[in-house]
Amino acid sequence: MKKALVHDWFVVYGGSEKCVESFTNIWDDFDIYALVDFFNEEDRKKVLKGKHAKTSFIQKLPFSKTKYRSYLPLFPLAIEQFDLSEYDLILSSSHAVAKGVLTHEGQLHISYVHTPMRYAWGLYFQYLKESGLDKGIKGMLARYFLHKIRIWDISTVNRVDYYIANSRYVAKRIEKIYGKKADVIYPPVDVDKFTLSQNKEDYYLTASRMVPYKKIDLIVEAFARIGRKLIVIGDGPDMKKIKRKATSNIEILGYQPDSVLVEYMKKAKAFVFAALEDFGILPVEAQAAGTPVICLAKGGTGETVIDGETGIHFKNQTVKDLEEAIYRFEKAYDTFDPVKIREHALRFKRERFEKEIKEFVEKKYEEFKNRKR
Repeated sequence: MKKALVHDWFVVYGGSEKCVESFTNIWDDFDIYALVDFFNEEDRKKVLKGKHAKTSFIQKLPFSKTKYRSYLPLFPLAIEQFDLSEYDLILSSSHAVAKGVLTHEGQLHISYVHTPMRYAWGLYFQYLKESGLDKGIKGMLARYFLHKIRIWDISTVNRVDYYIANSRYVAKRIEKIYGKKADVIYPPVDVDKFTLSQNKEDYYLTASRMVPYKKIDLIVEAFARIGRKLIVIGDGPDMKKIKRKATSNIEILGYQPDSVLVEYMKKAKAFVFAALEDFGILPVEAQAAGTPVICLAKGGTGETVIDGETGIHFKNQTVKDLEEAIYRFEKAYDTFDPVKIREHALRFKRERFEKEIKEFVEKKYEEFKNRKR
């Protein structure tokens, strides 16, 4: 079986790259393709096992290392230039255009979808507003190109034989947008880097890249009103806005290495998370440390955090809803068992993901071969 692995881009080591790392753990003989590959050597060794991806023409365009997203209108054309006709199996890891590679009837294409392209679909209006593209000539061009990308995205639906979603939430979006059913295999979480701590301290923790949809400003505003101690870890474009909302009970540490985050996560009274995420790795990592999570009841966290057992849900991304959730958490604080919270998190460990992916792909390929006979 000759295999190709297609990923949107290799730039930083994030959640989708952790999935690719598992794919190359299972099978070390992939030929790897991506729009661009700017991995550092440490990430290349870990994720790609030292290999370099075969890249598109975007790799050589001006400023592509930092401005590759600016070439979004060219992504569909670029992904279609990969000649994968000699492969028996194509496994795509897609949050943008990777699922759109050209395939033929003699190939099996399985796509692990982290999300349908956010800025073209669910976050379209939010993306335009936050990027300052909701008016003017640039706004008109952005709307036109995103309209074209939506048309292209729908046209690629049948290039995939089997869809795998990273959560039930994403599976529903795949069915809504593409009209296709998707199996759900939750992504890998490195839960073993977090050890159980039953000795919690009197502070809450939140951590994230400071961009609008993460809603760190909402969390800071809520804690400024209720006066509880909050530690904030992370950096990003919203840092100045968030600092302006912080009061003396809120400590903003900026970017911190993993080792520091792990220590704060272990000792926190609770981890607070207000983003609407496709899956959300940080809340699972918090639970791996035996730390309960106060989070939105929608998206991935609605599935990974059990209300009343491993954390507390709130319904809407409002300061009022979050405040009420914190008060409800404090009333029930003694009922949360760190041991049981960690046990729940262990079901998301990397070994489980790799076992489920391997079984799924091998089963579907065997069925595919039998149909060809």
